[in-house]
Amino acid sequence: MQITDLYKIYLANPSIQTDTRKIKQGDIFFALKGDNFNGNHFANAALNTGAAYAIVDEEIDNASTKIIKVDDVLTTLQLLAKHHREQFIDVKIPFIAITGSNGKTTTKELIHQVLSATYKTYTTDGNLNNHIGIPLTLLKIKPDVQIAVIEMGANHKKEIESYCVYAQPTHGLITNCGKAHLEGFGGEDGIKQGKGELFEYLSAHNGTAFIMNDYEYLQEMSKGIQNIITYGTNNAMLCGNVNNSNSFLEVCISGGADIKIIKTNLVGAYNLPNVLAAVAIGKYFKVPDEKIKASLENYVPTNSRSQLIKKDSNTYILDAYNANPSSMKVAIENFVKMNGTNKVVLLGGMMELGKESITEHKNIIDLLNQYNWQNVVLVGGDYSKTTHPYLYFETSAKAGEWLKKQNFINTNFLIKGSRSMQMEKC
Repeated sequence: MQITDLYKIYLANPSIQTDTRKIKQGDIFFALKGDNFNGNHFANAALNTGAAYAIVDEEIDNASTKIIKVDDVLTTLQLLAKHHREQFIDVKIPFIAITGSNGKTTTKELIHQVLSATYKTYTTDGNLNNHIGIPLTLLKIKPDVQIAVIEMGANHKKEIESYCVYAQPTHGLITNCGKAHLEGFGGEDGIKQGKGELFEYLSAHNGTAFIMNDYEYLQEMSKGIQNIITYGTNNAMLCGNVNNSNSFLEVCISGGADIKIIKTNLVGAYNLPNVLAAVAIGKYFKVPDEKIKASLENYVPTNSRSQLIKKDSNTYILDAYNANPSSMKVAIENFVKMNGTNKVVLLGGMMELGKESITEHKNIIDLLNQYNWQNVVLVGGDYSKTTHPYLYFETSAKAGEWLKKQNFINTNFLIKGSRSMQMEKC
């Protein structure tokens, strides 16, 4: 079946599902395959549950006329998303792509919050930012779209390049290039090359890049892009600084917008670039200053990202959605600067660091050793292969059992770790 023919079916049934447990009446089920599952086996079940069609790439017994066989389901999903994206080119809908080592989901959420104050804006759900999530995001965009914000995650070179083929961004932002996915990228230079694929696409297609001007490497990476909007702490089109970060982050906008103070619900001075990016993009798209301020002040983080939670007399900074050496370092340093003397750190292992993993875990321990803590608890990962004076547990569940037996009062906690460590369960 040609993509144009499948697109006609999609227009009549514009809801895609890849999980039969979530099928709604009229969905199109794409039977994806993975290491531990084969969606083709559930095609008939999807139809019985209410799916209008099932897209498969294997022969199905007793196949219904509602089962459409293609060469490869994933490729078909991506091509369908590309075709859908192309319907918005002539009407010049801005598609903003966001990638980076740290902060991309928070930045995406802040930008979406700001733009939604003025425009019908579609964006990535959660962190569905990979080769499956991005096509699904694109296919959720309706004809009433005025701006789209697409998050792109990557753990190896050429991944961002491949996403740009079907997302076709008109604007883009790289939050930063830190020590994340070192194993897949082959080192820090590989990270810059991989993330820089977004800028290469924008340069080749006369796109616009938003640059954190404090980061010289982003200035270098963006050379060749004709249209650049800068933000930063100084010497930028939009300037701002931390006004206060003892509890929630307050940002002072010193140039480029008449906003002055933004009182966010985010924890950590490390969120300053994320806030400035949202302000800069809001200004670029002519969102009124008062709406930018209100949008950012009304945003409350979820999903264990920079959340501040108060329970009884204790305060918890829950930043456990993910972690890498760069984000772990700034989280610890920010925690040190926060008010309070009774501080407990619970850190989960950091994944996908390859041959640098043990060294990077040692570096975090060296950083911890520089300060006085009430307690430090390390969980899983390559902390088990290092020498340290701290408590160690194999899992967050075991760390949680220890935590419940303590009687902490008036204590501040930092909880952070890679997603697989599930540190929110402590």
